[in-house]
Parts: sequence; C-alpha cells; structure tokens
Amino acid sequence: MAMNNLSLCRPMVSSSFGVNPTQADRSSHPVSLFIRLNSPSMSFQSIKFKDASRGPLSRECHCIPVVSEWGTETIPFSLIKDRPFIKMPIIERTPSKLSTYQILEPGMIVLENYVSLMDQVDLVKICEKWAAGPGGFYLYRSDEDYVRQMCFGRNWDPETGYKNRYRSNGFKPPPVPYELISLAEAAIQDAQIYVDELPSMYPDTCLARFYNNFGRVSLHQDCDESSDSLRKGLPVVTISIGSIAEFVYGYTRYYKRLKSYLLESGDVLIFGGQSRHIYHGVKQIGSHTSCDLDELSRMRTGRLSLTLRQF
Repeated sequence: MAMNNLSLCRPMVSSSFGVNPTQADRSSHPVSLFIRLNSPSMSFQSIKFKDASRGPLSRECHCIPVVSEWGTETIPFSLIKDRPFIKMPIIERTPSKLSTYQILEPGMIVLENYVSLMDQVDLVKICEKWAAGPGGFYLYRSDEDYVRQMCFGRNWDPETGYKNRYRSNGFKPPPVPYELISLAEAAIQDAQIYVDELPSMYPDTCLARFYNNFGRVSLHQDCDESSDSLRKGLPVVTISIGSIAEFVYGYTRYYKRLKSYLLESGDVLIFGGQSRHIYHGVKQIGSHTSCDLDELSRMRTGRLSLTLRQF
C-alpha cells in the first residue's frame, strides 16, 4: 500500500508533554525492514457476549489472578532494565518531520511514526512511575510470563471486563494520565481528516500491556464498554512503543481470512465507526527494538502498548 503524508493544520504533539509544539521532535525512528518474528502458532480462545444492536460479539478470554494466585499481584515489575545507570547526553527536540498514515479499513487507520522518540521516552517514564507499585503490572496467569497489564481510570480484566472496580489485591487503578488523554484526542482529530465517520471520544480508561518476545493476544472484539459507547462506535486508540508487533484483524474469526499489519514503535492505531467491532489480536512480537529508544528509555526488550477507550 502506498505511503501517504499527513498534512496537518497543527502540530501532532500536545503541549501537555511540556514542549513547545513548534519545537517538537517528530523525527523518524530507526526502522528495520527485515525483522525476525517468533514462529509459535497462536491459539485463539474467545467467549460469546451478546449485544442487542450488533448481535453476538466475542472477546478475548484469559484467566485472571484468583485468591490462590495473589502472589503475582505483589511481585514488583519494572519496565526499566536492571543495569547500571549511564547518564545520557541531553537530546534536543528537533523540528518535526511529517508522519505517514495507512487506512486499513473504513474507520480504521494507522498513524505511522506519530509519537516522536522523546515523547515515547516520556510515556515509558509515566508508566514506570506506576509499574512497580501495588497497582502496577501483573500477569494474567501466574505460570506465563509473556504479557503483563495494568489499568488507568477503570479496572478491567479479560474475564469480567469492567465489573470489578478493584483489582484482586484490593487496589483501585490510578487516573488516566493527562498526557495520554491529550495524545489520544489529538490523534483522533488528525485521523478524522482522512477517515470518514470516525467519532470523537474522551478516553476515561487505559489498558497498558507489556509483551515480551513471546507475548501475544488472542483474536477478540472489544465489547466490554457501555452500550452507548459501542452503539456510537467510539474509537479505540492504541499507542505502540518498543518492539514491532504483528497485528492481525478482520471481519471474521477465520484465521486464513485475516489481514496483518506490522505496528512499529511510535505508531498509533485507531479503529471506530464501522470497524469498532472488528476482530483483532497480536500474533507475535519482533525480536528487537530501536537502539535509540533502548538507550534513552532503558525499557526492557519488548512492546509496551497503551490502549485508550471511553467507557
């Protein structure tokens, strides 16, 4: 698919990041054209969920920590590598370079290289602030150290959705950081220039996930939000940081008929409107990330995804 330039009427970086938008860094990150993706086949599991206006829906189904597994809730997990700190030189934020975009389906778009390198570093720091605390990252299953998650705004788990206000360890999620809200709103506004009938939304919940090289997410639909949010097709916004992810999607659950797209560090995926109930998942994670992000953020090797929604 041909690459398209984003011609924006305003900077894509929110001033909430503490940067003058006219001086914001939109420099492209190093991209590897040849990446080695893990080969294990993915296992899709789902459970049915009934929506009166849309018919049967399906959402991802994982086990969540129960009383006997609360140990996984209390083990601190840091996004930062366990290595001696080396003071890095101050990096100036250079004038922005234009992002590109790809329209995947009606109401579904990827803003490529949308989040600058320095803003990615800032987002890692924001997540790290909460990561190792009692409300930080935990495992779906105590025996699989592949994908960890934490929530902002509202508690969510793959088994019960938003029903439980508190996590199994009794802690309530922290508020959604304003930087994430501002970035998601700006991304939607920019996407609306190119995608018809993409509604606006105010994100009040954020699911942060960290994938190691064996992490994946089964094929599912996002259907736990309120009936009003689902009916209006309010968009889902996912920010990718770190390793490349093979994202699969389609209007069917049959794997052979799914399409795939490589989400890279700094990309923002948005789907809403006609594509709000599209099936999607993460098939596999690339084996490495950019050297610049690694040095500046000191983030572990893997992928950090930040998915924002309006309940």
